[in-house]
Amino acid sequence: MIPTLETERLRLRAWRVSDFDAYLSLATRADLQQYVIGGAKDREAAWNDFCAISGQWLLRGVGAFLVADRKTDAPRGFAGFWYPLDIEAPELCWSLFPGSTGNGYATEAASAARAWVYRHRPYQRLVSYIHPDNSASCAVAERLGAALKDRIRLYGHPRLVYVHPPAAAV
Repeated sequence: MIPTLETERLRLRAWRVSDFDAYLSLATRADLQQYVIGGAKDREAAWNDFCAISGQWLLRGVGAFLVADRKTDAPRGFAGFWYPLDIEAPELCWSLFPGSTGNGYATEAASAARAWVYRHRPYQRLVSYIHPDNSASCAVAERLGAALKDRIRLYGHPRLVYVHPPAAAV
């Protein structure tokens, strides 16, 4: 079961079919997907990703939460965990839908997701893989206290590896 988390301004919850249009507004825009492996998607590929995002909860016990405005339930983005089979530790990830950037939502949501996973799952190490040119996401990682530890190629794409502080430190 996907929990619901609340922060001062946000609700982190399970995805609903009605959230697809908000996700589509992000997934199909090349300018907003320039740092994402695979880049912008068409509607069908976006739907497949949308289903995979919610399905990961069933298979791995973690996944990305839909991030919504706490008062209106309007979708703002997503934050949580990406954990494919060939990655050594869950990635704490975040992304905001068009019109929701610049308000601190990514930091607020990622912080809540990280606190939840440290309390409710056995993970002791979280990372964030960020494209070197994505200065906004690098700033979020640094606000969360993550430290830049490495530069790698992930699925053929350059990534900075930010390691988040352990549970005892947050």
